[in-house]
Amino acid sequence: MIAPGETVGILGGGQLGRMLAMAAARLGYRCHVFAPESDSIAAEVCAQHTCADWTDLAAMATFAADCAVITYEFENVPVAPLKALGDVPLLPGLRALEVAQDRLNEKRFVAQLGGTTAPFHLVDTAEDLDLALIEVGSPGILKTRRDGYDGKGQWRIMVDHDADAVRIADIPLIYEGFVHFFAEFSVIMCRGGDGAVVFWDSAENTHNVGILDRSVVPASQAVQAQVSAARDLAAKAANALDYVGVLTLEFFATDAGPVFNEMAPRVHNSGHWTVEGALTSQFENHIRAICGLPLGATALTSAHVEMRNLIGDAAEDWDTLLADPANHLHLYGKVAARPGRKMGHVTRLGW
Repeated sequence: MIAPGETVGILGGGQLGRMLAMAAARLGYRCHVFAPESDSIAAEVCAQHTCADWTDLAAMATFAADCAVITYEFENVPVAPLKALGDVPLLPGLRALEVAQDRLNEKRFVAQLGGTTAPFHLVDTAEDLDLALIEVGSPGILKTRRDGYDGKGQWRIMVDHDADAVRIADIPLIYEGFVHFFAEFSVIMCRGGDGAVVFWDSAENTHNVGILDRSVVPASQAVQAQVSAARDLAAKAANALDYVGVLTLEFFATDAGPVFNEMAPRVHNSGHWTVEGALTSQFENHIRAICGLPLGATALTSAHVEMRNLIGDAAEDWDTLLADPANHLHLYGKVAARPGRKMGHVTRLGW
């Protein structure tokens, strides 16, 4: 067990790191964030900030020496420099990063566990794309295998000739066939080092231009009917990875059952509602798990919970939002609003 007063290291300096640090502080831990950005919003609430490039091995080693345990707030942390962490525990482990960082590895991993995925095909060349269109068909989405998020790094191919306008860059890609679904939902779970597992109620999610717009709990009955099978797959994934911490799997709800979409080895945007809407938030349980503490209860605190992202200049309406006492406003401290940027979120308890 990591005793209160020790330091939790966080790789990444965005809003997820910020909320992790705030949860850690409530449990008596200090936090040290490693982030290349000098204006890290996570660093604002941490005891210490190492501002250095991911490839700065000396800085990484010095950071690790100050920490009792290290975690990460996003899955695109380069894996190779993490060897400089030495013997300091990294939780979740490297295997989870290696799987989640590459969409092809992720799809193959889930398929090996018996999960259903969208049909997919590796694309490294223009010839590969031609073959993908034959084997998978259109419509579909061509995606970068690494990095892209919130709709970035994606090209929709509605009919075969749309592919003629796509230039195959010198980066690994994957082509995925469209999934016909009636809803999207996420399974968020936390696994302790002792193998104990808790799940939160699954939120039904609505996206806008590839970015999560809102999450609602409880989900519709049609979605709830598919949660058990989705949870089984999530538990298999966590066990296969010997996972410690919060793990998120996103699903499409289809007439044939849940279809896996993406995995995030971290706390997740669709779980922000848990701060006020559950007895223990995803952020607190993540800290509990990586520090070896018992996991907290995840039951709902309200019959209905709705979380809405504040994107771009939508966050400027904070005074109106606060006028409703059922709203709980979270602004992330980002100075510059721009289209597509998550500036905060608001959670509403009750109908």
